[in-house]
Amino acid sequence: MSAPENKPFPLVELQAVSDARYAWVALLLHPVANGEQDDAPFQAALTLLKTPAVFDLLAPLDLVIPVAAPARLELSQLSALPPNRVILRVPAAACADLTTQKKLASLAEAGYRTMIEGVTSGSTATLCGARALMVDAATTLPPMVALVGQPGPHLATGMPNEARIVACAEAGFSWFAGEFASNPDRDSPGDGTTRKRLLALLGLLARDADTCELEVLLKQDPSLSYHLLKLVNSAAFALTSPVHSFSQAITVLGRRQLQRWLQLLLYARQQDDGLPNPLLPLAAVRAAQMEALVRAQGGSRDQQDMAFVAGVFSLLDVLLGMTMTEIVAALSLDLDVVMALLDRAGPLGALLQLVEGHDRAALAQAGIDAEAFWQTQLHAHQWALQVSRSL
Repeated sequence: MSAPENKPFPLVELQAVSDARYAWVALLLHPVANGEQDDAPFQAALTLLKTPAVFDLLAPLDLVIPVAAPARLELSQLSALPPNRVILRVPAAACADLTTQKKLASLAEAGYRTMIEGVTSGSTATLCGARALMVDAATTLPPMVALVGQPGPHLATGMPNEARIVACAEAGFSWFAGEFASNPDRDSPGDGTTRKRLLALLGLLARDADTCELEVLLKQDPSLSYHLLKLVNSAAFALTSPVHSFSQAITVLGRRQLQRWLQLLLYARQQDDGLPNPLLPLAAVRAAQMEALVRAQGGSRDQQDMAFVAGVFSLLDVLLGMTMTEIVAALSLDLDVVMALLDRAGPLGALLQLVEGHDRAALAQAGIDAEAFWQTQLHAHQWALQVSRSL
């Protein structure tokens, strides 16, 4: 018998799935292709989900995994995966096969949920025991009958903006994925006092200003003040008595944590429609993973802080409706952070590109193995969930 082939640890892109109020409900696992056979993405997802504490770290999110060849799937392969947290994503074309229908129906009886990618004909979805559809609804909606045939939740992908989410929700979808957070329909802070105040606060944070300076400016922004006090009084800090003032908040958080949370709080400003800003968890993921990657490289505490700043500031152009050049010009940032934000250059720029996309060669060049990278993804998403709950 030949020795088993040593396959490299898989890389995966985690794509957030949100409900209509932009709260994360699931993660789509997109294993990075490496020219393998059609069941390789499923095998890669299986490897990742069998790493320790995955489901605890990502609770309570569902994890949607690709199954390109469901006819070859065996129940024993799923034994380590909790049925209440896993959704099998199956291409619609595969469901026309009778063997596939019987296999998926048996998995449904065992408690595993199936989400069909695309639209099937007739009663095919029902015969597969499927509960939901996953459809690219960026421009075209599926027939209404396709959605009412299963209980859902149905997932609309390719969402370009928030207006499209509203249209898809009216059609019967309740889960959404796409680039909508980076293409807000709502107005960014204008050229008036709000944007100037935000830039001023960012400038104070960048130069590690005195607490009293931060307090004066923060008091001028009721929304930020509210969110800061809400954060400090949240369950995450488990205080015995409530905090009512900014100076108390500083004492509880400490200077380093105060700066970090204030940077994230910029994304937590309540919108006019009462919905949270979908950029918040994305900024949290980038910041936390950038910090974790530098830590994995053996970087110092100050270098980790700079990585966090580069990650959290990388979406400021979307938040503020300004060019990154304008934003950087208004702040006193370290040169490595500036290079990363403007040109994705320098050591932090290389890591930021890794966080934004996934490339095995770039990972090797950064001196980080794929398994360590997966761990940074896990912990970054866990922290983003905590941030979203706390704010």
